[in-house]
Amino acid sequence: MFKIKLKVLLVAAAAVLMSACAASGPKVHTDRDPTASLSSYKTFGFYDQLLGDRARYSTIMSNRLRAATIEQMAKLGYTYDVRSPQLRINFFLQVSDKVDVRSTPVTGFRPLAWGPREVETVGYKTGTLRIDLVDSARSSSVWQAVAQGRISDEAMRNPGPAVDEAVRSIFRQFPDTTRN
Repeated sequence: MFKIKLKVLLVAAAAVLMSACAASGPKVHTDRDPTASLSSYKTFGFYDQLLGDRARYSTIMSNRLRAATIEQMAKLGYTYDVRSPQLRINFFLQVSDKVDVRSTPVTGFRPLAWGPREVETVGYKTGTLRIDLVDSARSSSVWQAVAQGRISDEAMRNPGPAVDEAVRSIFRQFPDTTRN
């Protein structure tokens, strides 16, 4: 029972994470192996056990991520191959609780800068999504993208569109635009 609740919590957290990236326009950073020619790969697939799926089954979030990634990779001209892909894709998700502390002077005349201040704390969540493309033959990463962003309340309520947009944001940074 505890494992099921933990898994549901992780799925919800991952959904929130992905939503965050999409809602506030994630910051996307990429890196690639300069010796790898991304246009030489024709097929892609996924690892059997994704980093985001610590259980022995696919989560709702990993299924959403797979579907969004398949769509983006197909737009780039790659073919999905379950059996022997040239590229394997993996995901990593993390949701963090953050707190901002804001301090503002209390209104009214103050001859000096000192005096009472209002302190406000604001809690929110941030999310990180990393997508790795790995050369299957060499077991070596050839491209990696990391999207980070603040998670909105709307994204928490409805993560599907936010996940799609986060993955689109990542693949907009894909360096090989000659495939289309």
